[in-house]
Amino acid sequence: MKTSLTLSALCLFSGSVMAAMPVYLPVGSSYTLSGVVNPRALSTSLANPAAPYVMASTSAGKSWRAGFLGPIGVSYEVGKVDDFSDRVDDLADILEKTDYASSAEANAAVDDANSILSDLSESAYVKLSGSTQVPFMPIIYKTRTRGAFMLDASASFVGKANILSDDISVTGSGSDYELNSNSALYVASATDVRVGLGYSQMVIRTPVGELIGGVKANVHRISLGRSLAVLSDESDDAEEVFIDSLTAGKKASSGVGIDLGAIWVSHQYQLGVTLANINQPTFDFGDLGNCSGLSGSSLTSCNAANALASDGKLSLSDTYKMEAQGTIDGAITSRNRQWILAASYDVNGVKDPVGDDYQWGVVSLAYFSDSVLSPGLRVGYRENFAGTQLSYVTAGLTLFRRLNVDLAYGLQKIEGDSVLPRSMALSVGYDMAF
Repeated sequence: MKTSLTLSALCLFSGSVMAAMPVYLPVGSSYTLSGVVNPRALSTSLANPAAPYVMASTSAGKSWRAGFLGPIGVSYEVGKVDDFSDRVDDLADILEKTDYASSAEANAAVDDANSILSDLSESAYVKLSGSTQVPFMPIIYKTRTRGAFMLDASASFVGKANILSDDISVTGSGSDYELNSNSALYVASATDVRVGLGYSQMVIRTPVGELIGGVKANVHRISLGRSLAVLSDESDDAEEVFIDSLTAGKKASSGVGIDLGAIWVSHQYQLGVTLANINQPTFDFGDLGNCSGLSGSSLTSCNAANALASDGKLSLSDTYKMEAQGTIDGAITSRNRQWILAASYDVNGVKDPVGDDYQWGVVSLAYFSDSVLSPGLRVGYRENFAGTQLSYVTAGLTLFRRLNVDLAYGLQKIEGDSVLPRSMALSVGYDMAF
């Protein structure tokens, strides 16, 4: 089994099927700015349900706001171990061999395999994700009575591959020995097609500022899949294993997540709070372990799933709960909002569909130009305070007041000789006002 094919397929699919603001991949200029709402950055309308009210101005004759193309974002994240795919291939070669000449040679191979397994099962994985807005989304309309409606539609993808380790045994006699193990490459993936409808309204106006409230309903159609490729099965096809995680055994279900938000906007500062997914909708994975009617590699993988489950290393049934999460944010701005110093913090961590925890903290400084010829600039720092606890430096550029490019560059490096960061994300989008 050549796992490099699996990982290549994972890369290609993540680029082709890339919510508002999935926890594993922020949207657009929010890579750098976080979810702090700013009328000069349309993607910041996707985090707080109260944000659409701030995005349009009837007094300035701009009661409509809309996206155009994107933003489209892609990211990768890997574990600490260098050369994941090559090391998995080395492990598969050891486990697939069926003609060890002696028990001593076979036991030496077990030691080599266990050494690789120890590294891979503890800290090695590959994760890719992507997201995109449907063209022209979001669409925001602010009425003369100062209520604001938003229609939003997007799609996102996340996939993760890692190793589930199992004991290795030696069987055979004479001059013909082989290794047996249920150690497997485990792939989990999720796609989320989402449509959101939100409404925001000014609640209180005072001489020093306004309090804005908002609510948003997000309808999700989420497809969840899991698959195993047993490393000792030389007939297992890596591409088929990956496709199985996307099609066969993949379960699609629908649910609605409700978000609430509030923003206090003053002349030179603002404060916000968001409660996302307060009703905590749940979505089911397809079950593993039903081996009836299977044969060949599919049967081998199914039996391995049952064995790993009996050892407590895998759950045959799994559910993704879109957990409730609270976020607080604040910003200091210049009077015309060309300059903004912003920060946001998730008050609790939540899991993404493949089981990783996220609790973002973000700080940023941004300049937005009023000239079509002068670019807008932003820089920031982003850290996940849960799960992997990875951190990023971020930077963004706005050209012609509409084209946004943002990059998040991970500060942690892969162990070994690699100079690449363990994680990186890129976003490109174009929006407009009319």
